[in-house]
Amino acid sequence: MLRFKILASVVPLAVTAVFARGELLPGPKPCIEVAGTSVQIAPLAWQAQLHVGFTRDPRLATVRVQITDNVTDADFTVIDDIDDAEAGACETSALPQLVAISQNPAASEPLIYLSQDGPADYQIFVRSRTFSARDAAALIVGARGGHRLTAASL
Repeated sequence: MLRFKILASVVPLAVTAVFARGELLPGPKPCIEVAGTSVQIAPLAWQAQLHVGFTRDPRLATVRVQITDNVTDADFTVIDDIDDAEAGACETSALPQLVAISQNPAASEPLIYLSQDGPADYQIFVRSRTFSARDAAALIVGARGGHRLTAASL
């Protein structure tokens, strides 16, 4: 009976430790480095310093991000499908800035309109197994503090 009580008290602690660390499944997390600071998609939404949302209505957007097929036009490029890519490119001793994608964003959070067409505040080129276009858009907006780059989309 004593063994069962010890096991019953240890299991919740172990589960809590895994959730607090935010690493249920270890593996690559979308991350970029901008000006010596890494910006990463948060493993758990409550850990993020910045939340962003997405909209399908360009009139509601605070930031517009265009997906481009031309790498030379892009403000931000993600190509990581090479087998010998730098796996630890964002691993630093400093804690990364965490960005979460909200399903129901607050009015004060950046709202991203992601499309193939312009005008856009940022243009992104994404060819990746670990990054989606939404991840890349959230990271670039998070790296810029959630602010639009230009007034092109007004």
